[in-house]
Amino acid sequence: MPQPTPADRAVQALTDSIGGARTRRPEDARDPAVPVAGTVLLLRDGADGLEVLMIERPDRGSFAGAWVFPGGKLEPADRGAEREPEEAVARRAGARETREETGLAVEPSDLVTLSCWDPPPGLALRIRTWFFVARAVAGTLALSADETVAAEWVSPAEALARHGLGRLTLYPPTWVTLHGLSGHDDVASVLGAARLGGVQHFETVARRGGEGPLLLWQGDDEWDPDAGAAAAGSRHRLEIGALPWRYQRTG
Repeated sequence: MPQPTPADRAVQALTDSIGGARTRRPEDARDPAVPVAGTVLLLRDGADGLEVLMIERPDRGSFAGAWVFPGGKLEPADRGAEREPEEAVARRAGARETREETGLAVEPSDLVTLSCWDPPPGLALRIRTWFFVARAVAGTLALSADETVAAEWVSPAEALARHGLGRLTLYPPTWVTLHGLSGHDDVASVLGAARLGGVQHFETVARRGGEGPLLLWQGDDEWDPDAGAAAAGSRHRLEIGALPWRYQRTG
């Protein structure tokens, strides 16, 4: 029998945990008990279009074997003034982690906030993560051996294609973010859209669908069963039961 791949294990872990998921409450998105992290998308204009730096995690830990963007949890040193907004602290953490993991120094002030991902309530492992984008800085990659197995500048479409073929492991926030990047031709387009569109908030609800795990976000008519449908058939969801994953967003 074939051994499960890291991607198989990732989906199975989410499937197993959905039994503990529950309906969202208004306070979930700012639950102080949930660890917070910052992650950075370093972008550059390659010969064939937009490229993003991705790193492969070691085959251990919470994101074992996954390809992710550089980043990590907040540390006490990342905090500035008392009661500083979480977003500002996460921006500082993202810059620090990027430097530690890749050797590339990026200034927190150069990071543009793209999104904030809040995991499904009720799951055992929850980390609220802020995603930032920035133009790639000059420098040579110097990977942290403890946290990074490999690194690659890759086009978003190529990363999604490899995932669809089962050749690399992605977690849902990374997959959806790459999907969004794939609609842009260059770095200027991404940065302009992020500044103009503002922060996207993904407050996740996990369900069991007919073909496996189903993740829902605001705008899906099944996201809040008590609110009623804003528009019949409205969709904002990711079906991850089988490859390739299927993302639907209407409206």
